[in-house]
Amino acid sequence: MDLHIFWFILIGILLAGYAFLDGFDLGVGIVFYTAKTDKERRLFMNSIGPIWDGNEVWLVTFGGALFAAFPEVYATSFSAFYMPFMLLLVGLVFRAVSLEFRSKVKSDIWRRTWDFCFFASCTLVAFLFGLAVGNSMIGLPIDANFEFVGSLGHLLHFYAVLIGLLVVSLFALHGSVYLFLKTEGELQERLKPLMWKCFGCFLVLYLMATIITLVTIPHAVEPFAKPGPAWLVVLVSILAMGNVPRALYSNQPGQAFLSSGAIIVSLTTLFGIALYPNMLVSSLDPSYSLTIYNAASSESTLKLMRNIAFLGLPFVLSYSAVVFWIFRGKVKLDETSY
Repeated sequence: MDLHIFWFILIGILLAGYAFLDGFDLGVGIVFYTAKTDKERRLFMNSIGPIWDGNEVWLVTFGGALFAAFPEVYATSFSAFYMPFMLLLVGLVFRAVSLEFRSKVKSDIWRRTWDFCFFASCTLVAFLFGLAVGNSMIGLPIDANFEFVGSLGHLLHFYAVLIGLLVVSLFALHGSVYLFLKTEGELQERLKPLMWKCFGCFLVLYLMATIITLVTIPHAVEPFAKPGPAWLVVLVSILAMGNVPRALYSNQPGQAFLSSGAIIVSLTTLFGIALYPNMLVSSLDPSYSLTIYNAASSESTLKLMRNIAFLGLPFVLSYSAVVFWIFRGKVKLDETSY
């Protein structure tokens, strides 16, 4: 396989893996205020407590792979999204701090403060990821030197904001289904209507985003002009969306969780297909766009990093699998809980 295509696919896999795994972590934070008591909030936090930091490894690996394989994309994207990425970093830090600090002091004000930080940081991180995806789809003002020449206002385009809200709703659905799997009793029963509401919000935003994409972003539709493998991904996403309400109605939360995860992975894949071979599209001139060829490292670097990836990726997969196996089952509270 062409090394440039290999790295494009590998980075897509890492991004999809992070979105699937940290998606339900962030989703738990987004729906956090549906918990009514302090015990329920602790259950919410402890449902992701043992695994959230391991899920973030996928994001770190994604950033490292992007820097190694496509340094021009790394540099341009960080200059373009400097403020959003700084806010993203703040959100990730406060998500972690909120989990660790909340139960250290038995004070209502203390715990309410960290409750808000947990909810706000998770929602902000999900929204900013969607904002970056939306801007990548419509294109950024990038000049011939691969430099971003726009302003913060360019990033707050209606379409980008819509995609940000879409990601928030999708992660909320993913997180609420995950919570249903991890809880029991009265709390679990109250999560049933929440899952339906999250799915309804996602479906409305998804239909809006799809219509606007088809009408206003022609380059994103070009890969689907003819029958091909891209349509298989579309079919998977449609089937996954259809299976979520069926699974919820049939009381099969495991299938609903896998389906919401399949939606995340398939939409991430469609995002990559819509961009290919571009990685950052220039709204000033298509010839200024950063592609997998003009923004890549040297062949020798790509080959060396590919060998390292073959060695390192199995460890990431194994770690995630072991952690999920160890902490399977319903969440419980004890003296070591958050």
